[in-house]
Amino acid sequence: MSTDLARPDLAGAQADYDALVAQGMKLDLTRGKPSAAQLDLSSAILGLPGERYKADDGTDTRNYQGLQGLKELREIFAPSLQVPVDQLIAFGNSSLELMHDTLVHALLSPLPGAERRWVDEERVVFLAPTPGYDRHFAVCDRLGIELLAVPMTPDGPDMDVVERLVAEDPSIKGIWCVPKYANPDGVVYSDETTRRLAAMPTAAPDFRIMWDNAYAVHHLTEDAIEVADVLALADAAGNADRPFVFGSTSKITLAGAGVAFLGASPANVKWWLALTGKRTIGPDKVNHLRHALFFGDAAGVAAHMARHRELIAPKFAVLEKILTENFADTPGVSWSSPKGGYFVTLTVPEGTATEIVRLAREAGIALTPAGATHPGGEDPQDAIIRLAPTFPPLEEVEKAMTGVAVCVKLALAQQA
Repeated sequence: MSTDLARPDLAGAQADYDALVAQGMKLDLTRGKPSAAQLDLSSAILGLPGERYKADDGTDTRNYQGLQGLKELREIFAPSLQVPVDQLIAFGNSSLELMHDTLVHALLSPLPGAERRWVDEERVVFLAPTPGYDRHFAVCDRLGIELLAVPMTPDGPDMDVVERLVAEDPSIKGIWCVPKYANPDGVVYSDETTRRLAAMPTAAPDFRIMWDNAYAVHHLTEDAIEVADVLALADAAGNADRPFVFGSTSKITLAGAGVAFLGASPANVKWWLALTGKRTIGPDKVNHLRHALFFGDAAGVAAHMARHRELIAPKFAVLEKILTENFADTPGVSWSSPKGGYFVTLTVPEGTATEIVRLAREAGIALTPAGATHPGGEDPQDAIIRLAPTFPPLEEVEKAMTGVAVCVKLALAQQA
């Protein structure tokens, strides 16, 4: 997407920016939230389960117990998450909560195969494929887990780097992975990358893959891309306990009232449930039932997500259109073109991302802070900006991206 054409003229870029500021806009492209129209797709769930409150097996969902979650709901989501039903847990509304709790459990209680609790280790390190998801990084920061950035490639994390690091350092206890339509660059892990993650030798006997399959069914095209089954590959390689798989309905039904899932080996599931049983009697099974009734089966999920695609794919298309019209021939400017998920990564010349975000903010366009895609919030190249077009209406996405283009041109002109 780059040629050797000259960068924008400073006087013209400044005039365009002044006109942008004068519009007094108030637009937001910061977080990957579903829009109100997407939430409306699930309004019918609020009327469920009605007078029915018993699960298929006769469980009274209004009562205690059932720590693993409602089986009929696990049956619906097991195929898309690639987890056997008996190894899948359905819980509360947030997969981030499940990730947080899993790390807390590992800190306080030895994992299957572990020699000791992580809190008793001299240091605990997680690999952070970068650019990556800021909330993953924030969990580690909160719990005192060090982050070590590893570069992303078009096939996932650079496995030559990953394999070398985990083989030589027993303090490296895990890696964060968003294997499908990764946040923020939309990368889909290749089968070979997944196989190497599942099979690689690690110095730590309790090394874990935090497999956050957040966008398992969030396709932007009719081509439903799939990734390799990490649980099956790890089991075949003799590392059955290595992966923890996460997912949720947060961007499928109602973001604040969805269901989160955790899948793992039988040993990991037993370990997790035993520890979680110390802090809760069980999840909201009434919510599980309303979701099961709403979808019916896996085909119901696919049909529902097709309606989501109809709403958000045009937003990604207009973002792509504006970037192409303005920067197809601009040196140093490129962007991801994801086939699913919620984000686009805009790469700009080194040293300009922070200035572009600042210019946008002063023009009334909120962008995710530059550096949020990197551990510690620091992008050494200051070159990555995460764009999230799903939440605003289509016309606002167009206005915001037109404004972002003005800000990019001014920052490039100032740097020239």
